[in-house]
Amino acid sequence: MKRLLFLTAAGLTVVALAGAVGLPDLAGAQDATTTDSITVNGVGTVDAVPNEAKMSFGAETRRDTAQAAVAANGDAMRRILNALRQAGGRELATQWVSVYPYTDETGQVNGYVASNSVSAVSDVGDAPALIDAATEAGANQINGPGLSSSNAEALYRQALAKAVADARLNAEALAKASNRSLGAITTIVEAGAISPEPLYRETKAAADSATPVVPGQQETSATVSVTFSLR
Repeated sequence: MKRLLFLTAAGLTVVALAGAVGLPDLAGAQDATTTDSITVNGVGTVDAVPNEAKMSFGAETRRDTAQAAVAANGDAMRRILNALRQAGGRELATQWVSVYPYTDETGQVNGYVASNSVSAVSDVGDAPALIDAATEAGANQINGPGLSSSNAEALYRQALAKAVADARLNAEALAKASNRSLGAITTIVEAGAISPEPLYRETKAAADSATPVVPGQQETSATVSVTFSLR
């Protein structure tokens, strides 16, 4: 019996010594592997002259009956569509068709109004010709042009690359100020695109056009949030 008690006491002594000598400190090991990081924003912009114009062309006609108004409007729109195609318009698409009565100050119906509008896309250089051709064909409602670049996606990717470079410069400045250096990028979050904005830097317009269209330049922007490890 005494021998059993002695062995048990010896076993407890071994466990106690093991704790004193040092089993791995899990909490300390976790802290040692924690990596410092820094998160910054970056903005990139690319300027480009838009090469496409989108406009809408419509006709409004008034007749005594709705049927007559629609028929007259249909004839007008066929002439407008043909003129747009001949002037270089593409991607033609009807936007709306409407018919409604018009009244005098007493509320008496005096006839009907029919209207139709179609959108068209052209090269910027062809936009003046489209406007003039549609007007000559009878269009009495014209809106636009909305200017854009056919390579908008490529421009945005260029802006993204510039945004990452801008973020790196910001991170390097902060790291240097804290006597640290940058490590690898650990996270990049795309914050989204900013709609192209006109910069009003004029380019040469067609001098022989009755309706000049000056495209200027547009700015495409992108924003990113980048996390760098610190050394």
